[in-house]
Amino acid sequence: MRKKLLTLLVLLLPCQLLFAQGNLLKDFPEGFGPKEVGKRLAYRFLDRKHMLHAGKWISYPETFNWTGALKYAEQTKDKKLFSLLQDRFEKLNSEEKQLLPIMNHVDLNMFGSLPLAFYQATKDKKYLEQGLPYADTQWTLPARANAEQKEWDSKGYSWQTRLWIDDMYMITIVQAQAFKATGDQKYINRAASEMVMYLDKLQRPNGLFYHAPDVPFYWGRGNGWMAAGMTELLRLLPKDNKDRARILQGYQTMMKSLKDYQRPGGIWNQLIDEPDCWAETSGSAMFTYALISGVKQGWLDKQEYAPVARKAWLALVPYINDKGDVAEVCVGTNKKNDKQYYYDRPRNVGDSHGQSPYLWCTFALLEK
Repeated sequence: MRKKLLTLLVLLLPCQLLFAQGNLLKDFPEGFGPKEVGKRLAYRFLDRKHMLHAGKWISYPETFNWTGALKYAEQTKDKKLFSLLQDRFEKLNSEEKQLLPIMNHVDLNMFGSLPLAFYQATKDKKYLEQGLPYADTQWTLPARANAEQKEWDSKGYSWQTRLWIDDMYMITIVQAQAFKATGDQKYINRAASEMVMYLDKLQRPNGLFYHAPDVPFYWGRGNGWMAAGMTELLRLLPKDNKDRARILQGYQTMMKSLKDYQRPGGIWNQLIDEPDCWAETSGSAMFTYALISGVKQGWLDKQEYAPVARKAWLALVPYINDKGDVAEVCVGTNKKNDKQYYYDRPRNVGDSHGQSPYLWCTFALLEK
């Protein structure tokens, strides 16, 4: 009888371990739950002043903070939060129209993802009509295009292509939202084609990405934009899309490398492969979002990667202060072929570059 019980326990053990792995992204200590953390961050956005690009237009970090809070409100059915976010947007379209971004740069066109998100939530066509031009002009060659922009356009890519890794969230997100809003395959197909080109040009054999072809450093948040961009595409690309397998390969190769470079404390460095570089939160949160999504969507092995994602989330939350602001966020960073430049970048508290990906993590964790 005892032998039979021992045999039964041995047979059940793998199932118990699998169940435990599944709970790694569900059961958290008090103060670490995604709903409570997300609420702190989403309502904090409402108290913030506008974060402007070149002092003129709503910036991409604010846009992503806004859409992150909006998605959190939808997922948790927080009608009060949704209404407050919508009121802020209506004010932008009336009293603050001068702050609406123009459509001439990759960091500005991505603003279209915000009205497109409002359209999906409300079905109000005014938001669709506002958002789609930002997606369309990304592939419409301007009259004053330079030779390089004309060359990218002639190859079927966005004229806004720069081969900076940041682009693969800026371009991907507005095209992905346009696809979700309209169902038109051209948006997701061209985003996927662009992503494959960036993968071929910038991903290294170890799975990580140079900031640009002439900047051979593995900058944390830059790599985070790539990780999050691939994640957004994989969520939407049909199984039979011709570029899906290549993007999935690039994503999985990157996640393996990130697992290997994760600090003992749980997050990643400003320069991922430099052990003496400082721990940075915005890129780490983007990696965590990509890892959580991969485990839940089945792109990554649950037993191998759920512990990595959990460890990262538990390490990230303590960086949020009592006001709901994330610390140790690298400021906006242009490319530079100088390693010390990345070591010396200032660190902000409450910067939307960090607030946004933390929100992405919360709704990824809340997904069924």
